[in-house]
Amino acid sequence: MRNNLRELRAERAWSQADLADRLDVSRQTVNALETGKYDPSLPLAFKIAQLFQQTIEDIFDPNERSRPVADSSGVAGRGGNPGRGGFAGRSGFAGRSGALRRRSGA
Repeated sequence: MRNNLRELRAERAWSQADLADRLDVSRQTVNALETGKYDPSLPLAFKIAQLFQQTIEDIFDPNERSRPVADSSGVAGRGGNPGRGGFAGRSGFAGRSGALRRRSGA
């Protein structure tokens, strides 16, 4: 689903690592969210909304799909495991607290 995390983060001059620290997730998790590779879990979506003092609906648009993101080989898809608590490739769950879920229908 589309989101405006990158814009919200940029407005505050935060790096992905800064946002990851505030959310208690890995930088890879933030990157996967921003690029639309993965959708947040409900608890993480609430945490993000609270951090930015906006509603979940203001940040995430479930009616809009993100464009598929090409991996390092140039092939669009889900990608793999970026390591250090990012996302878990095959299982579709990861982050420090299982914060990501695979996009449905992707």
